[in-house]
Amino acid sequence: MKTRLSLALGALAASGFAAALPATAQQAQPQLRTREIIVFGNDPCPRATDDEVVVCARRPEKDRFRLPEALRPTGPPQLSQSWSARSKALATVGQTGPGSCSGVGPAGTDGCALKEIQQGVAERTEQDTADTAPE
Repeated sequence: MKTRLSLALGALAASGFAAALPATAQQAQPQLRTREIIVFGNDPCPRATDDEVVVCARRPEKDRFRLPEALRPTGPPQLSQSWSARSKALATVGQTGPGSCSGVGPAGTDGCALKEIQQGVAERTEQDTADTAPE
């Protein structure tokens, strides 16, 4: 049954069925080009022309120079720590002597107090940034 129907439709198309359609159905509608733009603050939205449609999304002025939301880092700040901060920790591995926070060498324990102070400052800074409301 399906083969007879497809043969009948094929025969109609071959016999010039398309020529029997009205002229308006045969003419293709002109394709309008769509342009999507993000504007910030009070910036004007560009005007549309005859062959294009302009769609504007308005964002606040404070987002003008920010990374798009899809590209912003997510997760805890420890995962987005810079390589320079990571390399500082690796540079002091195995260090001995004054300011090194090791039991080896003269005045090695002086570095332990400095390390604790720096760690406390870093923790306080991290806590302050976590407590502040986002803009």
